[in-house]
Amino acid sequence: MSYGLYVAGFLIIIGGLIYGAVLLHVPSQWIVDGSIVLLGIAIVKGVKATRQKDASK
Repeated sequence: MSYGLYVAGFLIIIGGLIYGAVLLHVPSQWIVDGSIVLLGIAIVKGVKATRQKDASK
């Protein structure tokens, strides 16, 4: 699985969660904070899932 596809899927999920939070009238500071945390998790998980194994072993 490519890294770009992984992150794109995660961005769609984050967008849906943001939309739901706006509909629930969650304060915007919490929406931004949650989005930043989820984006960080997406980057870490994407790199971990798509990195190549070390061939030197």
